[in-house]
Amino acid sequence: MIREEEVFKIGQFAKPHGIKGELSLVTNSDVLEDAEDPYIVCEMDGILVPFFVEDFRYKTDTVVLVKLEDVNSEEDARMFVGKEVFYPLDAVDEEDLVGDMTWDSFIGYTVTDVQKGYLGEITDVDETTINVLLRVDHKGEELLIPAVEELITEADHEARSLTVSLPEGLIDL
Repeated sequence: MIREEEVFKIGQFAKPHGIKGELSLVTNSDVLEDAEDPYIVCEMDGILVPFFVEDFRYKTDTVVLVKLEDVNSEEDARMFVGKEVFYPLDAVDEEDLVGDMTWDSFIGYTVTDVQKGYLGEITDVDETTINVLLRVDHKGEELLIPAVEELITEADHEARSLTVSLPEGLIDL
């Protein structure tokens, strides 16, 4: 059985494309390009289920047309509309991972600052503003941390933790 901590979100299925079972996957990730036998994972009836990718091609920079095995009609494809799409952590090199993960994938990770120490756990991601923010439960208070790779000094996906180097005074705001 696949567990949540074994996968990370790479995008979401938007709609069927054509009548032969292709789906539009909205993503910023290129993990499918590097895989020999790629498979994705979707939550179906509360269970994470793997689906093998038969073929894929880019429609735009952020939309990939994906053909899954045994999904052969528009009707079959409709059951995937709106489903979040995940990819197995063990199928990606550690150093390539941060760029392929969506910020939502970090919910539940602990955050430690190199100067201030343990800050708390990421409880949510705020994408309502132009700058994406990580919401961290910091001693019962909400701490907003800009979600930018430059602030992350280390990401330990097995331990589900981030080490960050925050600018002076950010925590005190």
